[in-house]
Amino acid sequence: MKHINIALDGPSGSGKSTVAKELSKKLNILYLDTGAMYRAAACKAISLGVDTLDEEKVSSFIGDIDLDIRYIDGTQHTFLDGKDVSARIREPEVSMAASNISSLKCVRMKMVSMQREIAKSMSCILDGRDIGSFVLPDAKYKFYITAAPEVRTARRKAELESRGFQVDFHELLKEIEQRDYNDKHRDFAPLVQAKDAILIDTSDMSVHEVLEKILSYIDR
Repeated sequence: MKHINIALDGPSGSGKSTVAKELSKKLNILYLDTGAMYRAAACKAISLGVDTLDEEKVSSFIGDIDLDIRYIDGTQHTFLDGKDVSARIREPEVSMAASNISSLKCVRMKMVSMQREIAKSMSCILDGRDIGSFVLPDAKYKFYITAAPEVRTARRKAELESRGFQVDFHELLKEIEQRDYNDKHRDFAPLVQAKDAILIDTSDMSVHEVLEKILSYIDR
């Protein structure tokens, strides 16, 4: 396949990461989990005892953060300070911290710089909040993946419980709605559907159905 970039944007729990992973296998191109990068930045702040909304303190370490993305047996692993934090970044504590820290311009510019370099060097699929609108505005294919908040909450609850975390549905719904608000109202590169992105509501769709719909556009 010639060099192409695919941007998948949307709110938390919309299914974009799952679809991106499957799509990368189908097309045999790289999947870059950008959310993992912001979660790693949040982990660094937590380990330093830094408020994830304090831009001055976050900017003191983000410029030279030791963050590495590696692919091991076809799976993305996130390394922070030389340690594999792939499991740690998925813990509930990190989710809101990642939402907070990703709103900071200094963090976004650092992560975006890394993401653009990777996308420039190879065909890849990136998912996030501002891939099509800001990170890769010239991406050949752009999709905005969404779903009703209640559906996204149910998916997130099932995911967390499968990993041994007990969560309350209503509390989780509040958290997801707060994350939506944060993502859409941040000053710099907010969550938005790019003008040329194709909208796909996954509320009543299986992963397979979403995948087939996206592939139908790419095949054209």
